[in-house]
Amino acid sequence: MIPASVPHDDPRATRLLHIDPERGNVGHHRIGALATLLCEHDLLVVNDAATIPASLRGVTSSGAPFEARLSGSSRMAAGGRSSLVTATGGSAPRTDRLPARRRGGRHRVRRPAGLVMGVDGDAPRLVSLAFDQRGAPFWRALYAAGRPVQYAYTARPFALWDVQTVYATRPWAVEAPSAGFALTWDLLLELRRLGVNIASVTHAAGLSSTGDEALDARLPLAERYEVSEEAVRSVERAKQRGGRIIALGTTVTRALESAAAQGGGGLIPSKGMTELLLGPRTQRRVVDGIVTGVHEAATSHFTLLESFAPRPLLERAHALAEAHGYMSHEFGDAVVILS
Repeated sequence: MIPASVPHDDPRATRLLHIDPERGNVGHHRIGALATLLCEHDLLVVNDAATIPASLRGVTSSGAPFEARLSGSSRMAAGGRSSLVTATGGSAPRTDRLPARRRGGRHRVRRPAGLVMGVDGDAPRLVSLAFDQRGAPFWRALYAAGRPVQYAYTARPFALWDVQTVYATRPWAVEAPSAGFALTWDLLLELRRLGVNIASVTHAAGLSSTGDEALDARLPLAERYEVSEEAVRSVERAKQRGGRIIALGTTVTRALESAAAQGGGGLIPSKGMTELLLGPRTQRRVVDGIVTGVHEAATSHFTLLESFAPRPLLERAHALAEAHGYMSHEFGDAVVILS
């Protein structure tokens, strides 16, 4: 399948593959068909996390160049300690990783724009940072020094505004919650007009890959999330009225199902770190359907979707999508799994 190399000029042209797990059917649409596939009293839940410039290039105190990619397990709100993954593959060569450290050792690495980081950790690729600034000075330095995580298959380097959804608010995500790229305000307003309600949660979408097979097997790392009282009330109202809960992306599913786990099965307001892994054994308590991107069958994202549909159906749908020229990855086409 061909990965989309640039963002859609017109998100309304995004193709939408409809997988119906109950009937075993697969249908072809445009993204605007959500207005007919969703029903009155359904609830569409989005991830309102804004994407931060999580790729940092610089030099160590000894002058060695590197690229570091912040991970989804960061605690950057206070400008404090943060996990990171040093880059390989993708847009950065393997030689750009941080220099090897002695066990328990510590480096100071300097960034342009005045951002200084201390590095700790024993793993060669997954380490921990402590920034020297906090609050507003930290955020100013991060946005001045960083750029969005880049991908090898894109046609050009893209800017921070290329990786934001139209409803993004708090700067939490290190990679974009890209399932929302295809949703325009026109489509969201049309859904509201038809009686489909919209709620939001916040989830710090983390790195989807590192270029290191052993490290990729540990993804996703623990990620920060928050499900508000307002979101819980919206879910409760939808279910009372017979509506379905549709997650816009796997990050929304992780947030809602993590909050339900905190409530012992019933959804409660919740925030913290989640290590929930979605897969064929996942017992979903909240989410009925999902809108997500098109991804290759060999990726971890494909395994996450087995929590919504059996793998043979997903593989058949993937083959049909490939045969019909669907585009994959973050800027590609969309899939809705919903009966």
